[in-house]
Amino acid sequence: MQVIANQSLQAYNSFGIDASAKYFAAFASCPQLQELLGDFGQEQRLVLGGGSNLLFTGDFNGIVLKNELRGMELVAEDEQHYYVTVQAGENWHEFVQYCLQRNYAGLENLSLIPGNAGASPMQNIGAYGVEIKDVFHSLDAWHIGDRSLQTFSLNDCAFGYRESVFKKKYKDQFVILNVTFRLNKVPVFNTGYGVIEQELERIGVTSLSIQAIAEAVIRIRSSKLPDPKKIGNAGSFFKNPIIPTEQYQRLLGSYADMPGFAAAPSQTKVPAGWLIEKAGWKGYREGDAGCYEKQALVLVNYGHASGSDIYALSEKIIQSVRERFSIPLEREVNMI
Repeated sequence: MQVIANQSLQAYNSFGIDASAKYFAAFASCPQLQELLGDFGQEQRLVLGGGSNLLFTGDFNGIVLKNELRGMELVAEDEQHYYVTVQAGENWHEFVQYCLQRNYAGLENLSLIPGNAGASPMQNIGAYGVEIKDVFHSLDAWHIGDRSLQTFSLNDCAFGYRESVFKKKYKDQFVILNVTFRLNKVPVFNTGYGVIEQELERIGVTSLSIQAIAEAVIRIRSSKLPDPKKIGNAGSFFKNPIIPTEQYQRLLGSYADMPGFAAAPSQTKVPAGWLIEKAGWKGYREGDAGCYEKQALVLVNYGHASGSDIYALSEKIIQSVRERFSIPLEREVNMI
């Protein structure tokens, strides 16, 4: 294994932020990971996957460990399900495509989400009515302190909206090595989001399939979200806030077109993108930091913005939305 000093991280984060790491190394097996953790045990560390859900606000004064664990395979099946294991370093969308090609159903609504498979349970990623918790079976993770391999079930992960035990309770304590998904043999189509139905109609789908749904989702995401290879971004920068339904009803008195979705008893989820756009930020640009012109939920780096520039813009947006709607926005992207 090669350990590199003062490594640029610009190519390893989807924002394209020009930060550097004191040390940088990649691991392609659990023994390699253990060796690196032993050699650099006193250093601050960051395990890096696809780099699609973080923002470097400065250089990283420690070691960045790039997860390059690879492999996808069917490990078991029963009458109703396929159990498919993916190594944490695999690209998420490529894994979804792998499952679609084999008619393993359940991940089609999660097509084209950026990042690697290992990050999917950390964030409980979701889109268009489906979340990881809906198809999750188990994962294996290395406990850094105990130097032991542990397996987590669905209940162990305590999934919530863009949350899991790995974000708070066990933050920085584990390295996820692989994830096993329970996928359906008989598809359960999820087209509850009207935009999917509209896109299916637009492309002339008459016989519903998981491949057709995936194509619709890919087209929708491609039309709204910038390609990180062309414009630096991390996808959705903010979570959709969940507020008391009583507050939502009061806001409807001033904003009759405010969308809202039942999230729990007496709670309503409001699209953060709508709030940000209504507050006047969509298409806003300050230097090379901006709010994407087609989707206000996405903050972008148009070329040479620093992580601090992006962060400062997010602070202004949070303050503006709070002042206008009395709704606090929470960042989905991790600050480093």
